[in-house]
Amino acid sequence: MTNRLAPAFPADRAALVTFVTAGDGDTAAILDALVAGGADVIELGMPFTDPMADGPAIQAANLRSLAKGTRTADVLAIAAAFRQRHPATPLVLMGYANTMTPPGFAAKAAAAGVDGMICVDIPAEEADTLAEFTEAGIDVIRLATPTTDAARLPAVLAGASGFLYYVSVAGITGLQQAAQSSIADAVQRLKAATPLPVAVGFGVRTPEQAAAIARVADGVVVGSAIVELVGQYGSDAPERVRAYIHSLSTAIHAASKEAVA
Repeated sequence: MTNRLAPAFPADRAALVTFVTAGDGDTAAILDALVAGGADVIELGMPFTDPMADGPAIQAANLRSLAKGTRTADVLAIAAAFRQRHPATPLVLMGYANTMTPPGFAAKAAAAGVDGMICVDIPAEEADTLAEFTEAGIDVIRLATPTTDAARLPAVLAGASGFLYYVSVAGITGLQQAAQSSIADAVQRLKAATPLPVAVGFGVRTPEQAAAIARVADGVVVGSAIVELVGQYGSDAPERVRAYIHSLSTAIHAASKEAVA
């Protein structure tokens, strides 16, 4: 299986990692807009009735998608069609155990061209639940948080691959952002413990915020702000998303050059 995630985190700049919910709006056009705008990695959210880690924007996107009748087979079809159009851009499925752990799902995801997975509600102590994904050649991306202390970090990192997603605030998505100093300290601590790229998310909205994180981290994750554009602009969302992603990508590239210099 082709490893697309590793090249998405080059040594000389931070990667832009973006999130949208499958089945919310014209997902194919929105995914194309993310690529056109400069996204390096795309997380495709699997709609779920009880997205406990997500804030109001992504909760609403889940409900919109489910109201349209989106099912697991539809998500995989979206992924497969994306892979045909964009053979090089990494695609990561993000969701909850109910939708991601049925027998045979990992093999179907691999066949659709999925590169990685993030399962929000399976703790490190139950990592064996995700063994099918590793066997299928899909990276299992783990979450670290401000409460992941030195005693627990080895369990979080065990079996992790692709990149490490640092959830920079304790709480749900989209509502707040951590102080830059705490992000820098956390990234330094995590990078001392793993060779994996460390991407930082939760609460990133503006190019300025993205640039600040790009100076200290290997990746910047943006989700709720994109999902809000999809919900707000409907059929006009793809162009809005493209322009927004371009603004983030431009800021990240410039900041990364500053940090290297």
